[in-house]
Amino acid sequence: MRTKTIEAISKQGQSVTVKGWVNSRRDHGGVIFIDLRDYAGLLQVVIQPEKVANFSAAEHLRDEYAISVTGTIRARGEGLENPNLATGQIELVADQLAILNASQPLPISLNEANQSSEELRLKYRYLDLRRPKMQETLKQRAKYLSFIRRFMEDQEFLEVQTPILANSSPEGARDFLIPSRLQAGKFYALPQAPQQFKQLLMVGGVDKYYQIAPCFRDEDPRADRLYGDFYQLDLERAFVEDGEEIRAEMEVLIQNLVRDFAGKTLLSTDVPRISYEDALNIYGSDKPDLRFGMTLVDLDDTLAATEFAVFKNAKKVKAICVKGAASLTRSQIDNFTEIAKQEGAGGLAYLTYVDGGIKSPIAKFLTEAELAEVTEKLAAEDGDIVFFGAGQPAVVNRVLGRMRNEFAEFYDLKDKNQVALCWIVDFPFYEYDTQNRKVDFGHNPFSLPKGGLETLEAAQTDADKLAIKADQFDMVMNGYEVCSGAVRNYNPEVMYKAFEILGYDQSFVEHKFGAMLEAFKFGAPPHAGCAFGLERIFMVLTGEENIREVVAFPKSAAGIDLMMASPSEADPKQLNELKLVLDIDFD
Repeated sequence: MRTKTIEAISKQGQSVTVKGWVNSRRDHGGVIFIDLRDYAGLLQVVIQPEKVANFSAAEHLRDEYAISVTGTIRARGEGLENPNLATGQIELVADQLAILNASQPLPISLNEANQSSEELRLKYRYLDLRRPKMQETLKQRAKYLSFIRRFMEDQEFLEVQTPILANSSPEGARDFLIPSRLQAGKFYALPQAPQQFKQLLMVGGVDKYYQIAPCFRDEDPRADRLYGDFYQLDLERAFVEDGEEIRAEMEVLIQNLVRDFAGKTLLSTDVPRISYEDALNIYGSDKPDLRFGMTLVDLDDTLAATEFAVFKNAKKVKAICVKGAASLTRSQIDNFTEIAKQEGAGGLAYLTYVDGGIKSPIAKFLTEAELAEVTEKLAAEDGDIVFFGAGQPAVVNRVLGRMRNEFAEFYDLKDKNQVALCWIVDFPFYEYDTQNRKVDFGHNPFSLPKGGLETLEAAQTDADKLAIKADQFDMVMNGYEVCSGAVRNYNPEVMYKAFEILGYDQSFVEHKFGAMLEAFKFGAPPHAGCAFGLERIFMVLTGEENIREVVAFPKSAAGIDLMMASPSEADPKQLNELKLVLDIDFD
């Protein structure tokens, strides 16, 4: 029977068989030492010519050969222990050795301290997965999903699988389309989320649904977002009329994951509820990281009569105080200024507090009273810098929100062992689409507007429409959006009216959401739900900064599977079966 390397600790004096890879080989004057690695750890193997009949095989061993060794476990000699290994007190004296498979020199490094480039690691991911860290990640991910399933079952949620081949759904990203062979000229869409199906389950009498659901979105990848496919904890409850019911139940799962699964501390045992508007005004983001302060302070009243043109002509003036930033060099401030410009700022005005005074190119344009009030409102002290944002309110919030995050990164204010949670609530039901210059849905039409049909009917102007709030919410974890949910729009009349306000008639709504609208006419219960991004949460819990590190087979930052060489060209026969003709000028 095969014995895991870690199990060998308790088997001194016993004969065992271990199987794995050669992690390293050392020849000490005729006696060969092998560090054998399996999925559980490392074990030192001693191969002596007088004990092993096919000793010559040991002389041919190289790194990453797959081998089987049978022998006796004994304690290492005094002074020869390795305190860095769980098995560092013992070794295996080989009696039999078998080479299960040879290995060519690896194209990538498995050394944690000297890793290959991400491109090479993804191309040879099946080798990269041999690294102990990746092995541990896969094990932890399996435990993580098991933890979630136990919680959901304890809360009496029913696991239901929904279709993968579905129709297009307005989730805010591009669909992946699948041409139909049997229905020529028509297409399925891979689901961006099981949104419509889970709402139909509520109509179908399922009381509490959940699923570890695969989702597919053609979005540009980034450090916290995978390209193509990802998994979410999708859930829905019937007869729920207030989003607080969902939030109160599900935040317990995330808190348990933080404490009991990841062993991290919570910033607060209570999860604050922050309105969307307050999040933007106070933190400059609807995904605020609460592990540090540096909040945005409104200075409109303070600078209402200022003669400084940059502030006088601005619709909004705000500032943040960065503690200890007076030690920044000019070039460092210039670098931060360039970041501010990326977000739409014209520059980055600031006041530096040093030697009991204020040094700044703009200080001479502000009165003593203005400087004193800015200092008081920002609680600025010697050694600090106050950075300003001036301009349109949305731009000011965006710029200072980005700077808040950049300074926190620079000064290492983001404690990876601490998790800060919050719920962002009261999202706008409609938003202004600046590109198309019109009012459109803020997220999707499945959310219920607060006040229902009466609120929609009262909205006459664009300002009225933009003031409507949705019973929609996000959970934010350490500055990452990890959940989105809402009380659903389950009334056909409300759905029709929500679209009518934007200029769409009933026939459009029925064409897009015919099955749902038809179902809602048959006693659909009020219902609410949400979905948690499983990879993103796991990334935070494990302290990773790149989401591709927590997935077995991710695509590259360019959306390419370097290992399997996909996407790839289709065989002409397949295209013919699908009645597809490519007419693309790649130049």
